Amino acid sequence: MLRRACGVQAHEQVLDIGCGLGQTTCEAARLARAGGALGVDISEPAIERARQLAQAQGVRNVAFERADAQVHRFPSERFDLAMSRFGTMFFDDPVAAFANVGRPLRPAGRLVMMVWQAGERNEWEVALRQSLQAVASEGLDAFSLADPPTVTGILEAAGFADVTFTDVREPVYYGPDVAAALDWVRGFRCTSDVLDRLDPADAAGALGRLCEMLATHLSDDGVWFDSRAWIVSARRRWTGLSG
Repeated sequence: MLRRACGVQAHEQVLDIGCGLGQTTCEAARLARAGGALGVDISEPAIERARQLAQAQGVRNVAFERADAQVHRFPSERFDLAMSRFGTMFFDDPVAAFANVGRPLRPAGRLVMMVWQAGERNEWEVALRQSLQAVASEGLDAFSLADPPTVTGILEAAGFADVTFTDVREPVYYGPDVAAALDWVRGFRCTSDVLDRLDPADAAGALGRLCEMLATHLSDDGVWFDSRAWIVSARRRWTGLSG
């Protein structure tokens, strides 16, 4: 659904924000066969792995760079599209960050991103929090861009226009079995923060509840949860001034 919403054309240049291991970047590069794609992420190990995977797949019109999209000095008016799959929710100052993302876009360039809807609308979030017996964690908020009016205000203040939201309700895959799903879940910041605060006995109990919960979501083809997200689309507001 994100790929369709992005509508990458053959000659376009694409910026992928929070690219992780580069799956979405490489997909965009294949569609932009006469253009190219740049993936950026703050994780150096992720960027290195993305480069390896792209090389192994033979994707040549793609590049990866360790960069914080909030403040990185991108080339002015270089890209036709800035895209992101769950890579924009943790900006410290979202207005400033999205303004920075807008600067490398060409006039009327597009922003298309996927973000989570509210936590209570995501089965995986509700199940994890109940299993951990935890309240909302402080600090990083995966649901910071869940409210359409708030996001519209942020993007308009950052220099974007024509903001639209598309409802996405699709299951998310957590692994082929409970053990793999538990490994995945333990890698979440919210999970590790809770477990680190517990004494060994309580941590063991929390892990036991997580295993039991994951087992209830296990089917013949793995562990799945319902999820709700938005695809947010906007375009750079062109003022006739460069920079």
